[in-house]
Parts: sequence; C-alpha cells; structure tokens
Amino acid sequence: MTPHPKIEAQTRIASPLGLLLATATAHGLAGLWFDAQQHHPGTLNVPDTPHHPHLQAAAQALALYFDGQPPPAVALDLHGTPFQCAVWQALLAIGHGRTSTYAEVAASVGRPAAVRAAGAAIGRNPVGILVPCHRVLGRDGSLTGYAGGLQRKQALLQLEGAQRSILAA
Repeated sequence: MTPHPKIEAQTRIASPLGLLLATATAHGLAGLWFDAQQHHPGTLNVPDTPHHPHLQAAAQALALYFDGQPPPAVALDLHGTPFQCAVWQALLAIGHGRTSTYAEVAASVGRPAAVRAAGAAIGRNPVGILVPCHRVLGRDGSLTGYAGGLQRKQALLQLEGAQRSILAA
C-alpha cells in the first residue's frame, strides 16, 4: 500500500516502544508507524513539520496514551479501499483496555465470512496505536499478527490493562 497521496507533513515521535513516523494531510493524521515495522512507507519527500496541527495532536494523544490514559480522538484522514476503511473505523470502536477478535471485527462491518480479509485490512492499518489494531486477538485470545511486532502488541495491551489471561497466550 502506498501512503496517502495528499501527505503534506511528517515528523518523528519518540515513544517508550520506539520511534514513530507520523504523517498528516490537511484533514488529519494519515499515518503512524514504528520504525522498521511492516508496511512502513520508508523515506517520504514531504517536509518535516513537527508543529503541523494534526501532528501536534497526535504527539499529545500519544503522550497521554503512554502515560496510561485513554488518548483523545484525533482527526484522521485514512486512505484505503472502502473495506479497509470500514475495518479501520470498526477498530476505533474497540475501547481502551478492551479486545476483540478478527471474526468479531469482520462481523461488525457486515462481512462475517471475511475474517482473513479483515485480518489483512487490520494488518495494513496506517495509523497504529491511535487506530487500535493491537486490540485484535486470535479467536482463542492469542496474540497474533501485529505489524509493529508481537512484543509491542503485548506491551500496548499491558499498558491499557487488558486482562492478564488474554496476554498469556
């Protein structure tokens, strides 16, 4: 997947789990990736603009998140297929400290038989953490598939206080 075609700003944000690349359009946050994670867009030919309003909002939301608080909603400008965008919107409904399964996400977008397609869309989520793909687990509660790495997924769930039994998979 190519990054959003209207990215106008980028910055790097430090986190306890590693550096993140954040990108924005005029309408919202368009990308948030850990360095070296799957589907990272690589070097972008856009200005480094840490004071861009959407990038500042993302940095503030992440600071609260890593301080153990639910982050406020930030304006998003997600670029993908209609199905991907529906899945990413469904992820936003999974509350802080809660989890869901790939099957539940597929059902929530009206495609209960499309579990693998939902998993692929979740894996291509361009805005990690703030569009909480890390909250999706295997049907048996196991930690599966996270583009940023399973150790980060486990750390994010622990930070949120997700139930220990879910994390022991």
